[in-house]
Amino acid sequence: MEGDRIADKHASKQIVEAEQHSLAASVILHLLPGVLILVFFVTVTPLLTERGLPTLLCLFLAAAVVLIPFELGYLLYQARRSNKTFSLGGTILYRQKIPAWQYFALIPPVLVWALVSYFVIAPGIQDSWKSEYFAWLPAWFSLDYNIADCSKAALWVTWLMGLLFNGIAGPIVEELYFRGYLLPRISRLRGWAPLLNVLLFSVYHFFTPWRNLERILALLPGAYIIQWKKNIYLGMIPHCLLNTTGMLLMAPMLFK
Repeated sequence: MEGDRIADKHASKQIVEAEQHSLAASVILHLLPGVLILVFFVTVTPLLTERGLPTLLCLFLAAAVVLIPFELGYLLYQARRSNKTFSLGGTILYRQKIPAWQYFALIPPVLVWALVSYFVIAPGIQDSWKSEYFAWLPAWFSLDYNIADCSKAALWVTWLMGLLFNGIAGPIVEELYFRGYLLPRISRLRGWAPLLNVLLFSVYHFFTPWRNLERILALLPGAYIIQWKKNIYLGMIPHCLLNTTGMLLMAPMLFK
């Protein structure tokens, strides 16, 4: 027990002493992958939708060929630069061990709050914002664009890619990058760090700006819990569960 406490204190000290990013650097590192995703989405989506493929497929392709390679690649680059190895152990922080019961105590409230934010509080607001402030965007910016006109084969490919890259791989990499790498490096901001992290993470989704309110509401409590417990798995598990649930709920809409 005493050894565990000493190890935890040492881990906490490492986190506090983690290299701190300037605000400018942090903003750039939060938003740059989102800019790259947006460029890919805007470039590829018109071409693929003209060929009968859904907008959703373009988004999931962006996760596969931009989000994951850039964010994971940057983490591996930092690990190699700092540790002379591709091990992420010294690069991904907030991996402090917690008792198993704390996962069961903390994750369900985070999930429930996120679901309430997504499905109860935000839908009317996001629809209003989309029609009032973003009506000028091309029709294919809507993620449900042209679904009814797509073949079953295209929809199956879309759904399977979404389950893999939006439901599992994407959230894992995002949590490693945003909460395991970026959040500890603005820890000097204390209570403001999770707020800044979530605000920038929400804006990073440039392809759905009308959903910023729901993302911020849904994710903010979890970010504070991650900082409090110094444990990114408290965010990674709900993120994967929420996105996977979203893909499962999307199936009836795709295959009706």
